[in-house]
Amino acid sequence: MRFTMPTALFLCAGIAVWSGADSTGKARLVRSSSRDAVGPGDEPTAASGVEDPGASARSLVCNTFSICALDPETGETGVAVTTRVPEVGRLCPWAKAGVGAVATQATVEVSYGPRGLELLEQGLAPDQVIERLLAEDENRAHRQLGIIDAHGNTASHTGKECMDFAGHRAGKNYTVQGNLLVGKAVIDATAESFEATAGTGRALADRLIAALEAGQRAGGDKRKGLKQSAALIVADPGRTHYDGTHITVNMQVAEHPEPVAELRRQYDTIHQRLGYREFRWIAGRDVIELKALLHALGCFRDDENDDAFRNRLRGDGARSYDADTAAAVDRFRKDHNLPVPDDQLGHDAGVVDAPFVHALYEAYGAKRKAEPGRDGADPSR
Repeated sequence: MRFTMPTALFLCAGIAVWSGADSTGKARLVRSSSRDAVGPGDEPTAASGVEDPGASARSLVCNTFSICALDPETGETGVAVTTRVPEVGRLCPWAKAGVGAVATQATVEVSYGPRGLELLEQGLAPDQVIERLLAEDENRAHRQLGIIDAHGNTASHTGKECMDFAGHRAGKNYTVQGNLLVGKAVIDATAESFEATAGTGRALADRLIAALEAGQRAGGDKRKGLKQSAALIVADPGRTHYDGTHITVNMQVAEHPEPVAELRRQYDTIHQRLGYREFRWIAGRDVIELKALLHALGCFRDDENDDAFRNRLRGDGARSYDADTAAAVDRFRKDHNLPVPDDQLGHDAGVVDAPFVHALYEAYGAKRKAEPGRDGADPSR
């Protein structure tokens, strides 16, 4: 990706005229001509948005690959992209609910994003949009574009003055484009991952990240050691975000050593998808002690006498941390001014942490001291 500040950003592309998916959705791939990668004299500089007086005299070289796609079941359209330049999310991916999605890369003309969406909204087909955008563009040979509309029609362009490997591949409801990659396998892996997840019920955002992950595993770009970023945008005509727009996913990993992996981590964590954390069945001697202390303080099973409760602690399930115990924990926490879900500040339910354990032992110790003739024996025995 080559960025001549402040007006141009280059993502080093490879050849080809437009291509897309035919009416059957069969994928077509256009390969690039072979060109040398960036020479040793090129000095990378970050497209950080900070004014650099000397930047116009040099260019930042990096690469990118992206995927534009549609989920025909939900009507969502979106773009996922990764590159070796910071803040790619401010440059490449564009989407509008009910209209389509655009990825503009190689020598990036950022205006092609919103302009492409406007032309789609006016009723032009993706190939017509590309033709219109590039008609009077003197740098068309350095551009790379991918476009999909709300009906799944696609078109792509990879300019002939772009660095190997560059090319694009279109299939049913997607188009993948990339440049300065280790090889064709990156584009194929990205495309085949998206094809493999079709009809699985996974969200479009999830599938787009998975496609990038597959491309990374296949080798990604051919240059190493530069700053890198990743981004994901999804527009959903059937849902409205809290900000009032239909852009339901808008994520940018502005700079990270492993931006695609970080994009995955953030997405899974935000949406609490299975796998974002490890969890296990909680059971053990400490749970029995917890129940016994809570019972002794009148917070748990206070309707049972000591003998009945001790019998309970010897029975099945005594070692398990269950919903009843968690509710008792929250009652104790509330009585002792510890955070609880009722605070409406985002606290989890049933938290047994160090402050809780300290307060529980303190309360139990005080209770025992106030009962003359008691020996302070462990209540769980």
